[in-house]
Amino acid sequence: MAVGVLALQGSFNEHIAALRRLGVKSVEIRKPEQLQSVTSLIIPGGESTTMAKLAEYHNLFPALREFVKMGKPVWGTCAGLIFLADKAFGQKTGGQELIGGLDCTVHRNFFGSQIQSFEAELSVPEIAAKEGGPPIFRGVFIRAPAILKVGPDVEVLADIPVPSGKTIDLNSALDSQEENNGSEKKVIVAVKQGNLLATAFHPELTADTRWHSYFLKMVNEDGEGTSSGISTSGEDLSFYRQPRIDLPIFQ
Repeated sequence: MAVGVLALQGSFNEHIAALRRLGVKSVEIRKPEQLQSVTSLIIPGGESTTMAKLAEYHNLFPALREFVKMGKPVWGTCAGLIFLADKAFGQKTGGQELIGGLDCTVHRNFFGSQIQSFEAELSVPEIAAKEGGPPIFRGVFIRAPAILKVGPDVEVLADIPVPSGKTIDLNSALDSQEENNGSEKKVIVAVKQGNLLATAFHPELTADTRWHSYFLKMVNEDGEGTSSGISTSGEDLSFYRQPRIDLPIFQ
């Protein structure tokens, strides 16, 4: 079966393009019944409040929650991370509905407004070990959230130093990062918990498809995903041998 991509708003086309580069078919998901045709799902980045309103309008939340509860692989990027979190704050007045399932606390727009978007090199040893390539990944953060706290079953895949001058009190929220030596505090920007993967940045806006490859391996490890025959054998590994180009790269 194909990989579903929630296509209400945001960077769903970029995820579809990344999957296509890996030789994987995708299905745009806009209605609850369309989830029956896929065994995995990507929730893209975008404007989380707008996406939530559209999901509510199309009555998608019950079906999305059931999809997660069934243990099917789901990856949320940026706004998709907010959707998957059990708790979120920093939201607009009235808040927004969440899918939940990921045992973490997320701060919406932690890194600031649109003009404070940035790129940063992230240490990603787990991704490098599983997918090859360099042990760093160039993350594109666009009005990005951050994960402030995670539960015991959540595996941290990447973190980043808290920007200097950040005024929010993170003393209690960052207790999960006490293993970081020295005075530098960090926030988490990528996690995995069972069938759920979440990133605060946008891998789909780069030419590096290792996060998509990593997610597809989660799909293949899932019982139903294995029978779907999803393969990443078409990936062009020559990207990793090229000189590093400043990102984002749009392809």
